[in-house]
Amino acid sequence: MTPTAMAAASADVVAPVAPGRLGEAIGARDLMTYLDGLLTWLDDRRSRLDALDTAAQATADSERYTPDVVLALSVWQSVRTRADELLAVWDDGRVTEVERERMSQLVWGRVDTRAGASPVSLPEALTLCDAMVSALRTRLAFDPDTADVVARLRGVRAALVRAEDLAGSDTAAHERLTALRDREQRLSAQAARGGDVSGPLTELETRTAHAERDLMVAVSQRRSAARARVDAQATAAALEAREPALHALAERCRREVAHPPRLAVPDVSRLGPVPLDRDALDAFVARLDAVRRALDAAQDAYSAPLRERAELRYRLGRAASLASSNGRDASPTVRAAHDEARDAVGTTPCDVGLARALVEQYEHLARPLPGGPGGAR
Repeated sequence: MTPTAMAAASADVVAPVAPGRLGEAIGARDLMTYLDGLLTWLDDRRSRLDALDTAAQATADSERYTPDVVLALSVWQSVRTRADELLAVWDDGRVTEVERERMSQLVWGRVDTRAGASPVSLPEALTLCDAMVSALRTRLAFDPDTADVVARLRGVRAALVRAEDLAGSDTAAHERLTALRDREQRLSAQAARGGDVSGPLTELETRTAHAERDLMVAVSQRRSAARARVDAQATAAALEAREPALHALAERCRREVAHPPRLAVPDVSRLGPVPLDRDALDAFVARLDAVRRALDAAQDAYSAPLRERAELRYRLGRAASLASSNGRDASPTVRAAHDEARDAVGTTPCDVGLARALVEQYEHLARPLPGGPGGAR
């Protein structure tokens, strides 16, 4: 089997679908599945790139392919580096919510592909690498030493059709493709008259492959940005829906607890609408995450003294039952300590610190005396 055929034989290994979204803690099972798929993809694409490199070196004009091979390998290496970072955080599955959220940032955050374009997310880097591999395989399959001009021109026309479908309503892209199609038609006419078009056709194949690759990346980026905007809108709506309950919790805490926390409840609407620009969208998502953490902190701060007050009531009742069973409730000192602790816990607003100290004091007094009922002998 030739190197090019070997590269084509593994086309059934597809890039894994990235789970979750930026800023959320992805489920451990989804992360494990994605990492398995990513490692399989990395092994497969490296084998394909090595095979394509070998095929390129075997051609009569190998230097024409070297820059694209090096570029594709650099994108692959960027993905490999990010995969190593994910594996380091994964730590054989020993991940908490914090680590899983960090992994979502590594999956959906920017990867520097050094491919002459803006940094892309990990899924986009996989798409970019696959586009480069496809373009290289196409060019090598239509090398002038192995295929005739008619077949090569047919391949160019097919690539232009695919690129036009990808371009959609992008005017600049259509202008670029129109120029390439005009060039293809001139070369087809020249070849029909018997002219030698090998050199210009090679250049046209290269430019067409690059145009298709660029459009595949652009489409992937647009889809990723659209998905990120939908996710950001959903996250903002969910956080805004938490505000009324949190305001009610804060008001209850201020009413029932002396010296309540002094944390403000964030106003999600102050972030404004979800932006369209990708960089602004990334900054918006980061601010959303900060708001989420602030909401969590406020909820914990306002609920903690209310929970502790309820727990103190339970502890006081349990200690009173103990004192009754061992006869300690007959002591005036113990009864006075109980009444004092009961008043502290029941007073509104409740001084939780004072109530805690008085309940602990009563628990100590309610313990059975040595040699007495329930005590050690």
